[in-house]
Amino acid sequence: MNIPFLGHRRQRPPIPDPTGIAELLAECELLRSQAGRAGVRLDDTSASLEALDQLLPRWRDDEEILPWLGNDAGLYLGTVIVRTVPGAAWKIWPDGQPVVRLESGREFDVVASGHEWAANGVPELSQLYAEVAES
Repeated sequence: MNIPFLGHRRQRPPIPDPTGIAELLAECELLRSQAGRAGVRLDDTSASLEALDQLLPRWRDDEEILPWLGNDAGLYLGTVIVRTVPGAAWKIWPDGQPVVRLESGREFDVVASGHEWAANGVPELSQLYAEVAES
């Protein structure tokens, strides 16, 4: 029975599919394009992070690309961690920021790390991965 003045029941928002979110966050199109042009294949392994660390940072001269590339670098770092470190998973903070949560409960703001890497080259993505993988 539909009684208009009672209004509609509030429907719960759908629970996001963790696999779908992980796939979406793993796209990193700009980073993959830049790496591909330099001959680096991003295969979601720690070795690909080392290869990224060796790239000449030509993007630092382009103020438009820099923030996008930093974002992609952080998401790619997070993707490698989630796919290779047991118990690691993506978590979305209330403000929409994706972070990586380890089995221990420790959380890493990989996007902030990606921005630092893109702008300064340090800390290296492979170094960050090593620190997280040891945790």
